Amino acid sequence: TPASPAVNDAITAAREAGLLVIALDTPTDPADIVDITFATDNFVAGQAVGQWAAGALDGGDAHIARLIITDKESLTVDYLRDNGFLDGMGIDIADKTIIGDEAEEGKYTTGKGGNYTIDCIVATGANEEGGQTGMEQCLQKAEDINLVYTINEPAALGAAKALEAAGKTIGKDVQIVSVDGGSAGIQGVVDGKIGATSQQYPLQMANLGIKAIYDLATTGTKPSVTEGKDFFDTGVKLCTNTPQDTVTAAEQLDATSCLDIAWG
Repeated sequence: TPASPAVNDAITAAREAGLLVIALDTPTDPADIVDITFATDNFVAGQAVGQWAAGALDGGDAHIARLIITDKESLTVDYLRDNGFLDGMGIDIADKTIIGDEAEEGKYTTGKGGNYTIDCIVATGANEEGGQTGMEQCLQKAEDINLVYTINEPAALGAAKALEAAGKTIGKDVQIVSVDGGSAGIQGVVDGKIGATSQQYPLQMANLGIKAIYDLATTGTKPSVTEGKDFFDTGVKLCTNTPQDTVTAAEQLDATSCLDIAWG
């Protein structure tokens, strides 16, 4: 989440006092307010599931539901994953920092390409209950939804409950894609509730943060960002049991392999 001015002021004061300030998981705004951030590239994580979704559609029409975190404020993790998903499908995005400013209908171009319609965008709070109620709202608007993007796996599993209650067969009538990669979420891939999810590595972020402090204390060496980015990218893998040749943003791993390295 973008840091508030009060937080930024505290960070600046800490750095002026000679402290190393490290952010984990989500880059600050501005990025250089801290010494370094260790995080997932959430846009790339979204791209990977979008590319997978386009491949799974195999040229068919996409009737899309997007279950985001909130419609009350702008959150970096929210708009980057969501717009990354659209970009991965080959849908033109107007502004990667804004959710919902793309055309509601048009063409997706990844893979064989095809027609798309954005049937709904619903805030879920990134939890299972919100995912279920959000999906129920979407189905009331459009019964032919066949692709569901979710901000995280709890929302995805909630959406799966609503879809199954409506008589939909996941993996046949509708595909669900997501981001996070914790143990419960990857189990959702194993169980066929989630077609593909991008796995991030928060434990690696924490380990790198501790190492950065150790290196500074012992050698005076400060960590450096990933080339071409304003943070250190801890990487992402796409977890799926039905890999698609349209995926170029991340390496694809089967669900069992992802479960072995999942956090939580």
